Amino acid sequence: MSTSFVDKVTITVRAGDGGGGAVAFHREKYVAAGGPDGGDGGRGGDIVVRVDPSMSTLMDYRYKRKFVAGNGMPGQGKRCSGKDGEDVILRVPRGTVIRDSETGAVMQDMSAADEFILARGGRGGWGNKHFATPTRQTPHFAKPGLPGEFHEVVLELKLLADVGLVGFPNVGKSTLLSVVSRAHPKIANYHFTTLFPNLGVVYAGPGVSFVMADIPGIIEGASEGAGLGHDFLRHIDRCRLLIHVVDVSGSEGRDPIADFEAINAELREYSPELASRPMLVAANKCDLLGDDREPIERFRAYIEEKGYEFFEISAGTQKGLHELVMAAAGHLSQLPPVTVFEADYVAPEVKLGTADDLVIEKIDDVWTLRGDWLDRLAARVNFSDYESRMYLDRKLREAGVYDRMEAMGLEDGDTISIAELFFEYLS
Repeated sequence: MSTSFVDKVTITVRAGDGGGGAVAFHREKYVAAGGPDGGDGGRGGDIVVRVDPSMSTLMDYRYKRKFVAGNGMPGQGKRCSGKDGEDVILRVPRGTVIRDSETGAVMQDMSAADEFILARGGRGGWGNKHFATPTRQTPHFAKPGLPGEFHEVVLELKLLADVGLVGFPNVGKSTLLSVVSRAHPKIANYHFTTLFPNLGVVYAGPGVSFVMADIPGIIEGASEGAGLGHDFLRHIDRCRLLIHVVDVSGSEGRDPIADFEAINAELREYSPELASRPMLVAANKCDLLGDDREPIERFRAYIEEKGYEFFEISAGTQKGLHELVMAAAGHLSQLPPVTVFEADYVAPEVKLGTADDLVIEKIDDVWTLRGDWLDRLAARVNFSDYESRMYLDRKLREAGVYDRMEAMGLEDGDTISIAELFFEYLS
């Protein structure tokens, strides 16, 4: 059995950029002035997350943490669109929760969906065929493709189990799971035998079954990172019912009541909502006490006074297991379904900028313009074409950029720098 159980990783994903539109003109014998026929750029590839039922860990992402989809191809002449970029498929186990690494907001719970587009590819740019007008019949410019989305996300596996077994290490949780289900967890007589969660399907009767999870032993301080429990407490987040397994025999010199309260304190510290889930208490290893009933009765009285159902069991001899399983099935029949985390991620607003946001500076008699709005405008200008340059000039005038510059002292004959190219201003 592999010990490489990975249940939380941080990865970066980048969707493909859209391809640029083409600047092309129809060329055909006997067809004069065929006009623009530049095709559109292809769409950038998406990053798609898909559930793989055969996976039970995020081991595939332990070493490879960066995923980039293919870019769209540029458009071509004869109105041919560029090829779309290739998607990248990320396969994950069912139950994986995708969170934004910066805010921790849930982007998608892969318990409810089989596929989710995590990052969308950019749209392809328009070819020059889209920019032909009655007055501009030969546009020498096209539109660039848009960039794909980028995210840094946390993939967090939360097991889809109905019942979670909690308790100190070596109290018999793995033995209990192996007896009531067909699971075969590694079992030994030392602490932290269970290094990663185990799942088993428990059949309570005809048509009645549920999934039980054996969570690695929790110790005091687990909610703050001590021991193994901190790493795996997340796996009982979805459990509808908890079975608290306690070694009532005191075989390791601990008091059952103190153990019970210590584990409950860790659950409350980790998640008050989780600590309020319905709980059954199973006093295990009763067979080791022989005829001494005092420890069992003392613990029973304490538990029942707290309002919990008490079960006297022995996972080794299978005593009391049927009653425990049937009680768990009865509770589950009245509880709501397994929790599915609602997406609460809000994409940050992308500020594209306007002409009013342009930075205008005069450096050594050269007027320099900088800003996102200008970068987007200049990207679709063919500076070697007169008509395309006139298009840029017209857009700057319509946006009031020249008016701002004249108010700052711009005069005829002054030099203007745009996109590292220099122009002489004429009003």
